[in-house]
Amino acid sequence: MTPPQRQPFYLAGPTGSGKTAVSLALSRLITPVEIVNADAYQIYRGLEILSAAPGLGERAAFPHHLFGSLEPTEENDAAEHARRTRAILDAISREALPLVVGGSGLYLKAITHGLAPTPKGDPTLRAELDALTLEALVERYRQLDPKGASTTNLLNRRYVSRNLEICLLSGRPASELKAQWAVAAPQIRAVYLRREREDLDERIARRTAAMFEAGLIDEVARLGSLSQTASKAIGIAEVRALLRGEITETTCREAIRVATRQYAKRQENWFRREPAFHPLALPRGETPEITAARIAEQFSLRAE
Repeated sequence: MTPPQRQPFYLAGPTGSGKTAVSLALSRLITPVEIVNADAYQIYRGLEILSAAPGLGERAAFPHHLFGSLEPTEENDAAEHARRTRAILDAISREALPLVVGGSGLYLKAITHGLAPTPKGDPTLRAELDALTLEALVERYRQLDPKGASTTNLLNRRYVSRNLEICLLSGRPASELKAQWAVAAPQIRAVYLRREREDLDERIARRTAAMFEAGLIDEVARLGSLSQTASKAIGIAEVRALLRGEITETTCREAIRVATRQYAKRQENWFRREPAFHPLALPRGETPEITAARIAEQFSLRAE
């Protein structure tokens, strides 16, 4: 008899909240578990220190998916990440509990809520667009969807052409259409970790220092050209400015710490607006094992 599919469990929270440690503790508690990445930057190879991705030893303890699986030159967005994730969830959910872990709110919501469908390609319109130069495509795309154009790799003809096609077929900006959800209120099991602001700020400061001690400068120095997605990772612009001699290491460290704190605040605001993700307050000093036990009890998660 084919075993039933297991409903995924989602573990979210701002950067620095301790998601990796809690995910491993939870996996030990409710095995069999396979961990799936929902972080925009941990999917890239070569950004392990910068993105605070789980180390090789941590990943060896349980199967991990979508960690270090893309080159930094490859594009990724919420829709593509959701597609990859759903394929993995379908593949592993009969063998283990899929534990989806990350702090990228848009990526998580694309997985849990699904993005609204976009118009199917039209062969006649596609032929017309294929006959245009990339410059002409970009100009029309910017006119119809300036917001979307500002966040798209305009050197990627396939991306520009498809987004322009969506604009023309729907009569609406592609970025607006892509921001809508297929399911308004999905029935999911999801929690996000909340820490007091002072506690989280201290954790971010310690993590920033640890990144430099682990070799962050050398990691960024090894990077070549980057996709538009990868280039947005906090720390790349700052360390590259350091490598060019434009700022000191002290200034670089502080800039990364401040930018990470600001990002964490935006993440917290995002999850507060998402009723599908239940908040779990973490007292200062609580161990990942205790946090995992609380989650398991709250959601009736048990080992098989």
